Amino acid sequence: MGTYLNPGKAAYLMAVNSEIYIDKTEMILYINSIVNTQQRFVSVSRPRRFGKTMAADMICAYYGRDADSCELFEKRKLAARVGWDEYLGKYDVIHLVMTRFFKSRITVGEALYNMQKLVIRDYKRAYPNVALLKDTDLIQTIDDVYSTIDRKVVIVIDEWDALFRERPDDKDG
Repeated sequence: MGTYLNPGKAAYLMAVNSEIYIDKTEMILYINSIVNTQQRFVSVSRPRRFGKTMAADMICAYYGRDADSCELFEKRKLAARVGWDEYLGKYDVIHLVMTRFFKSRITVGEALYNMQKLVIRDYKRAYPNVALLKDTDLIQTIDDVYSTIDRKVVIVIDEWDALFRERPDDKDG
């Protein structure tokens, strides 16, 4: 389990164990229905504080190959439907939280370079026996892993992380 590649289920488990958890697992039924279609690219846009990060963590926990989440999801609304587990644990998941990369005093190019570098680092750790054609190019790395061992990937992009939130007293913001 890496930081960016296959982050696991810990973040979603924390949400599930919270008093204010609202089960939104039925969203996965919709995503599962479009997995192998041209509509497979999904954007979840909601106002602040409406559960986008929790949804991102849920998607990581559900699709992630290393998350071992069957027990976690079989207790949710999702599990009431036939075929709910068809894609459970079937993918590598890349989870990108944009505020971890786009900080003050850094250019977009530097942020994207750092992002690629960190995700590729996780890929190298997860698949040390896969020959990478160009280990500075994330798209090429994903292609190399897929063509070598048939690992499809789900990419989850979240805008915000509470750990990196700007404080109101931050004068540089």
